[in-house]
Amino acid sequence: MDTTERFRAAVEKRDLTALDDLFTEDIRFYSPVKFTPFEGRPMVIGLLGVLLRTFEDFRYVGRFAGEAETSTDGEEVPSEILLFRAAVNGKQIHGIDLLQLDEAGRIKEFTVMVRPMSAVQVLSEAVLVGLVADGLVPDPAGH
Repeated sequence: MDTTERFRAAVEKRDLTALDDLFTEDIRFYSPVKFTPFEGRPMVIGLLGVLLRTFEDFRYVGRFAGEAETSTDGEEVPSEILLFRAAVNGKQIHGIDLLQLDEAGRIKEFTVMVRPMSAVQVLSEAVLVGLVADGLVPDPAGH
């Protein structure tokens, strides 16, 4: 089973511990709602925990493989796209997970893109609540 298949299986089973050895220590997660990436394995696994709690009826519906430049260093690396469907607070979301691999086959960059804009806004609000609740980011309201 390759990295992408193992990643997909872990997400579908909601098994965060299975993700640990799939990510590089310095993985970068590019979110559709935040300009700068989330960085480091502990933060990215924590964020995925929030996402898995936030998404309703999450399912992968396709896979594409190829090569693409990374955002970090512009290096062309093996890359896979997993298409997904889900809902957040009743809003339907279509999206992709772009997984970019290092030379050892671990995920070094993870980019998520979702549509439509109204779903991005709902997702952003729900994820922020989860990140604050889990102590991964400070409460922007200062509470």
